[in-house]
Amino acid sequence: MTVAVQGETARTTPRTGLLHRIKHSYDRYWYAWAMCLPVVLVLGAVVGYPLVQGIHLSFTDATSRNVGRTIGANHIPDTYHWVGLRNYTDILTGANNQFWPHLVWTIGWTVACVALTYAIGLALAVVLNRDMRARGLYRMLLILPWAVPTFVTIFAWRLVLADDGAVNQLLGLAHITGPSWLSDPLAQKAAAVGVNIWCGVPFMMVSLLGGLQAIPGELHEAAEMDGATPWQRFVHVTLPGLRPVSSTVILLGVIWTFNQFNVIFLLFGTNSDSVQILVTYAYKLFFGRQPQDYASSAAVGILCLSLLVVFTSVYRRWLKRNDEGVLA
Repeated sequence: MTVAVQGETARTTPRTGLLHRIKHSYDRYWYAWAMCLPVVLVLGAVVGYPLVQGIHLSFTDATSRNVGRTIGANHIPDTYHWVGLRNYTDILTGANNQFWPHLVWTIGWTVACVALTYAIGLALAVVLNRDMRARGLYRMLLILPWAVPTFVTIFAWRLVLADDGAVNQLLGLAHITGPSWLSDPLAQKAAAVGVNIWCGVPFMMVSLLGGLQAIPGELHEAAEMDGATPWQRFVHVTLPGLRPVSSTVILLGVIWTFNQFNVIFLLFGTNSDSVQILVTYAYKLFFGRQPQDYASSAAVGILCLSLLVVFTSVYRRWLKRNDEGVLA
């Protein structure tokens, strides 16, 4: 009877408005609001304003010729115009025959890099989770690519992958003619994936190693006592135990790889169209043309953001559905 009365009371109690709830939260947690305010202001300045400005420019025909500027004491006003969805229509209908090839390669690049990085990182984490001699030394050596600044690593790989670099010299010792890693389209893609894996494996390995160490050892012992093989213990104990960590690092890996500007730009520049992903293509539209195409570059950037938002939403729903199925 009490439960029914409480339920009826909850249904008849009017919901308070958003402003009232914010005011109530501020009255109770004003110190938390005060602590967060500087961060919110900084994020609004460095993220919010550029995002709003980019969305605005994507609906215009803004270029470096018609955007206002100040030269000395003279101010030149804006002369660009609102064009609505024309930029998005031109991009998505393939008017310049550039967006869809770059999108296909970006998706392939992201899937290949994340899948291989996760597989290699998991394998290394499983090995380092065992008792072995000099395990600390191995961990330090495997983390080094992550500790070195990214631009230093990529410039080193440029030297290694040059036509007369170490990779082709080693292939020459095996009487194999090495490809031109920095100019041949197919070799460029293989080199880009390899360098990105080199940079990303340490993070994946460390994250998964922490997840492995959080799995109770009793589960492995119980499975071993039940006669489970090492592979069965890995599939039915290790992988389910890594589910929370794996879901997080895969999501981060997809976002970072999809937007991985450094590897592509520093390794190949903007002259090799076949290996450009969407973010470097947007950069090329902005800085690589005369006049600089601000509107199209902003539209490509907004499309990239939209794709990642859609993927994140679908991925989280899929994980939630799987978790509910496991609990059921």
